[in-house]
Amino acid sequence: MRISEQLYASALAGDERAITQMLAELTPDIRRYARRLCRRSAALEDVVQEVLIVVYRRMGSIRDPAALAAWLVKVVSRVCLLPALMLMNGVEELSNLDTHRHFASLPANDLRLDLSRALESLPPTHRAVVILRDFEEMTIAEIAERLGISTDATKSRLHRARVMLRDYLMGERKVT
Repeated sequence: MRISEQLYASALAGDERAITQMLAELTPDIRRYARRLCRRSAALEDVVQEVLIVVYRRMGSIRDPAALAAWLVKVVSRVCLLPALMLMNGVEELSNLDTHRHFASLPANDLRLDLSRALESLPPTHRAVVILRDFEEMTIAEIAERLGISTDATKSRLHRARVMLRDYLMGERKVT
């Protein structure tokens, strides 16, 4: 990935042509990362589009263009997780009909970004359990073995992680 410092600086400054050019130059790399990191190739273009949206919205969080590649890999890997995580038990079980209606009315892209942020908010030990269970589709016993913890500890971490995700999402999206 070769984004010039001048192009990156112009994009950060809000130059629309620079932003468009930078996103166009990043697209092949994002697609390559998505092919490597995502399980479902059918969703490849959706992942690319989601990552481009994240880059557009959050490009100011990376000040050095040299760090852009590593950041993109992180963003792609998180976006690849979203479909599996949207199916998580506990996060989908919302407490009442008004909440269901509220979340159903929100744009899917906003919900995906919120879920990505919720995952980032988890402690690494809890995030690992959620990813292994809901993305890698490992059993509780497999996760416990992989992490070197008991099955009871695995179940506890998974339950707590899902509660933290739900609480984060409910706090992020206040029902009016």
